[in-house]
Amino acid sequence: MSEAIRDPVELCRAAGLAPELGAKALSASYGRPVLVPQPYHARIRHGDPTDPLLLQVLPQAAETASSPGFSADPLGERSARLGPGLLQKYKGRLLMVASVACAVHCRFCFRRHFPFDELGANIGPATAPTAGSQPPHCNEKAFRDNIHFALQTLAADRSIHEIILSGGDPLMLSDEALGELTDRLAEIAHLRRMRIHTRLPIVIPSRITDGLIRSIRGTRLTAIVAVHVNHPNEIDGDVAESLGRLVEAGVPLLGQTVLLRGVNDRADVLAELCERLVDFRVMPYYLHQLDRVAGTAHFEVPEPVGRKLLADLRSRLPGYAVPRYVRETPGGSNKQILE
Repeated sequence: MSEAIRDPVELCRAAGLAPELGAKALSASYGRPVLVPQPYHARIRHGDPTDPLLLQVLPQAAETASSPGFSADPLGERSARLGPGLLQKYKGRLLMVASVACAVHCRFCFRRHFPFDELGANIGPATAPTAGSQPPHCNEKAFRDNIHFALQTLAADRSIHEIILSGGDPLMLSDEALGELTDRLAEIAHLRRMRIHTRLPIVIPSRITDGLIRSIRGTRLTAIVAVHVNHPNEIDGDVAESLGRLVEAGVPLLGQTVLLRGVNDRADVLAELCERLVDFRVMPYYLHQLDRVAGTAHFEVPEPVGRKLLADLRSRLPGYAVPRYVRETPGGSNKQILE
């Protein structure tokens, strides 16, 4: 993380792109800083301004445009808050914003306007990395001091059987902080499962260490990891190895993908992605219709196009390799199936 690219001009220069593109990206980056780790950047095609990995992290002028139907809180997460960093959207599950930090800043992020500054006082800001250190993680003292409310809430509601760790990215926690959290969650007798939503095995595969696996697998809770991956070019040999380490440790892996215009809105791209995931023992789980967060309208794919893509996938792939095409709606009791 200490070597991650944080300057859009540097991002363009390193990708072999014209300086004027970097200047445009700089003017569009305010409000959501650029953050691209080197392992991810190394997979971007040099000199190609339409590279699907680059488009996910390069600021675009379209981000500053106002688009009807797009808002700062498209999923109504403010109204779903039970307290600091704790959301309940669906029956039987709670979502904990376990980290305010990410390893990459995706331009389509549905939490790009989420009030992380409010959560920083509860869960802690990312600490500055030093060379050779562990990945940046939330302030651990604040983390230890302020998960009490979430744990109390979980313990008091016996209908909750699953905790979803989200963020930010929960794997931005240190192994010690993550292990402490999982240990305390496991003490809640009626809690059965822990689901971790992360992009780190994709963007920094070396994060999947023995210590991290012990933190995930070290309790009685059934651990499930949902990996966010959008394009087959994101999966190189190091990523395949990181996924394999989790699978060999007995962690079920689910693949989640956001349907993005110009990135993966072709049947051949999605089919290749799904097949590669299955090859590495990751089950394609959800293909998400874009959450309509302000600043992301240029990524939206019309639903009829998405339905056609799913029909094409069904004609090409075995059923287990086809994800569900879904949309999340604020206040809904479940994700809406669009296929």
